[in-house]
Formats: sequence, structure tokens, C-alpha cells
Amino acid sequence: MNKLLIVGSVAFDAIETPFGKTDKILGGAAPYIGLSASFFNLQSAIVSVVGDDFPQEYLDLLTARNIDISGLEVVKGGKTFFWSGLYHNDLNSRDTLATELNVLGDFQPKVPQNFKNADVVMLGNLHPLVQSSVLDQMESKPKLVVLDTMNFWMDCALPELLDVMKRIDVITINDEEARQLSGEYSLVKAAAKIRKMGPEYVVIKKGEHGALLFHKKEVFFAPALPLEEVFDPTGAGDTFAGGFAGFITQSENISFENMKNAVIYGSNLASFSVEKFGTERMIDLDKEEVVSRLKQFKSLTQFDIEL
Repeated sequence: MNKLLIVGSVAFDAIETPFGKTDKILGGAAPYIGLSASFFNLQSAIVSVVGDDFPQEYLDLLTARNIDISGLEVVKGGKTFFWSGLYHNDLNSRDTLATELNVLGDFQPKVPQNFKNADVVMLGNLHPLVQSSVLDQMESKPKLVVLDTMNFWMDCALPELLDVMKRIDVITINDEEARQLSGEYSLVKAAAKIRKMGPEYVVIKKGEHGALLFHKKEVFFAPALPLEEVFDPTGAGDTFAGGFAGFITQSENISFENMKNAVIYGSNLASFSVEKFGTERMIDLDKEEVVSRLKQFKSLTQFDIEL
């Protein structure tokens, strides 16, 4: 089986939306990416850090999904990264109530020896220097490197972000971040400018309005599936990234045409993630549901136009 290396935060999240609130639950980019990628035929490993307050049941949950956690460092006496957020009524905007980096503040990633030759590397949202240090540890050049980032790093670590972007193949960001990074309002112009910074492919996520894939002069748009219930958008972008990277890892086909499929698979899995709080829906999800909803995506997007 092909190998997918996942780098990202593992956290406790406390979330409040118009539909309810949670105490500390499993969060962070890496679990969402890992759980999403677990629906594909591949080997995956998480590189991250937690404190010794991180429950064994969460570690067991990850290993039960065949996710290698030998690269997940547990710091004795340390506290796990914590984030708390309040979503507004439209669920598109939120206020961050608390961010406690804790052990993530001094994180020095260590890639497991048997994943230093991973086929695909998924660099979840972390400091660009951490992302770069992971690439430095790879013993062979990955077939594909996917990077996720956010406006926070554009504000406080832009030179480092631009450095790591020269080493990647795909960047996944939302529309607001694409506009900030490029200085362009038009997403077509923004993608063209971002491609000049390094990545060959640019994926721009637009939440409930779908996702765009750009490559040279080619553009592909995947809609988001209209859902009856949206409970919590936390981690939807990471779930999308996990589905995208997981599909590419399994298929071994790195082409624009195949990335269209990857965008659909990512969008499909993200549509489940938002239906319950945190990772709860991804934990309960089974493959039959995934396939059934993929058929809905197909009927939503395929039609004949009479000319």
C-alpha cells in the first residue's frame, strides 16, 4: 500500500454553535485529516505532539483506523494544544475565544523512519518552519506534497511561508486566504499569482459554496452538497484535505483529471464532518454512506446540455 504522511496539530477543541456547545473534545488538523484518509486503501501516519493529559481512548481511536501514531510525541507533564471558538448564526464566521499552544509551542516534528519515503505528504496547518522541517527529514522526494495554511501565518510568518511554498505541489486555502496571499480579489487572478509562488495546483475552498481547482489555464469547480443539517464546520477543511490527499495516495495518479476526482472525494467526506460536533460524525461514518453520497454528488454534477 502507498504511504501518506500527515503533519498537523492534535488538540482539544471546545466549540459553541447556534445548535449547542461542547466541552473539550478531540480536535486539531491531524485527526480530521487522518480519519478522512482512513477511508482509502493506504498506510498513514500522524506526526504531531500532545501532553500526557491526552486520553488513551483517543490514541486507541486513531490506531483502530490503522493510523500509525509512532510519530505522535507525548510530552510528560505537558498540556495538549487547546482551542475554543464561537460560531455565528451563519456558521461562516467565528470568534476564537481561547488559543493555548501548550506543547505545540515547542514542537519539533520527528518523522517515523518507515514514513521517510512516503508517497504523499500532507502538511496540515502549522508554522511554516515546522512544515519545512518535515520535508527536510524525507529521504526520498514525495510524489506529491500538499500544504494547508491560514491567514495567521500570512500575518506573522510570511517569508517562511513563501519559502516552504517553493517546495510543494498543491496548496489548499479558503477564498479569504487566497485573496490575502495574492493581493487579488478575483480568485482566477489570485490562483495564477499563487501558482507563481511554487505550487503547481491551487485548491480554493469556499465552504458551503464548494471548491475550485486551478492548474495552468485549467479550472475545475466542485459544488458542496446541499445539506439538511450543518452542526459544526470545525475541521471541514482538514477533512476535505484528508479526502483529497487520501484519494491521490491510493490512486497513484497525479494529474489534473484525477485531482478533479480527489476534490469530489474531499468535498464528499467534508459534507459528513459538519453534521455533528468535532470528529464525532467521521468516527461513526461507514463506507456504504460514503459511496451513497458520492452517487448524490454524481447526480448533482452530471447533466447533458442541449446545444
